[in-house]
Amino acid sequence: MSKRREHKLARLSDQFRVRPGRTVDLPRDFDPGFTGGVEGKRHARKELSRAISLIAERQQRLAAEQSDAVLVILQAIDAGGKDGAIRHVMSGLNPQGVSVHSFKQPSLEEVGHDFLWRYQRRLPSRGEITVFNRSQYEEVLVVRVHPEDLDDEAVSRDRRPGVWKRRFREINDWERYLADNRVRIVKLLLHLSKEEQRYRFLRRCDLPEKHWKFSAADIRERRHWDDYQVAFSDMLSHTSTPWAPWYVIPADHKWYARLGVASALLRALVEIDPQFPVVEETAMRELLAARAELEAQAPSGRPADPVPGR
Repeated sequence: MSKRREHKLARLSDQFRVRPGRTVDLPRDFDPGFTGGVEGKRHARKELSRAISLIAERQQRLAAEQSDAVLVILQAIDAGGKDGAIRHVMSGLNPQGVSVHSFKQPSLEEVGHDFLWRYQRRLPSRGEITVFNRSQYEEVLVVRVHPEDLDDEAVSRDRRPGVWKRRFREINDWERYLADNRVRIVKLLLHLSKEEQRYRFLRRCDLPEKHWKFSAADIRERRHWDDYQVAFSDMLSHTSTPWAPWYVIPADHKWYARLGVASALLRALVEIDPQFPVVEETAMRELLAARAELEAQAPSGRPADPVPGR
């Protein structure tokens, strides 16, 4: 694929990037049903396939170079499509270089540490891609909508409005530290409409193969829809930074959301531009000597150089 086509795919998500310093009103500023720039589901699937191939190619270079790491953060309201996006976008990658971590209600051990501790423990090593299915942003979303459930005693003692701005600052500082240490952060909010969520919940009720996804807690959380929109808007306004900007991906159409996720990840890898390491002179001499030895072991009549013809 041409570099021009690759860069076009990588820049599809640019229209959803939240400019640092912008005050966001999520329901007003972003359309969850938007599908601009794509000619329909079939075209989107072809483009997704191309994007996955390009991501896989650059993942191989990322793993070989061992200089940078990529952290993908996926946030969404319930039924937003995080699991499906992970399954489809990561389908063509080498599983040895990818890890996915889901963060649910913190354990007693996790509660006993600072609120970023459990996320710090799951960061990617150099050369790896790690996906957070929910993330440190739960600490300014769920606990903000449900302050009565706060387990962090330090926050429980200080429920003034300033506590959330303090956490925004602490998250920004932590992400700046990670970026300075060559961890590229790709933050994605899958933006779902209330009506599409209702439809997806009904499918969970009606289809036997989706019954396992049903949770009465999800229905209870839906009653707090407006509170979550305010919390998401505030999060986007305060934590979209030059070193870790947010992308608000329209998610009413799964095929479009998955392409948007792939585009943002591809963009990060294009910017990193990992390269295969150049073999040093000593190692090259050893390689050539090993190759000569293997050639000498070839059965008579068999080509000595099997790799290029395969």
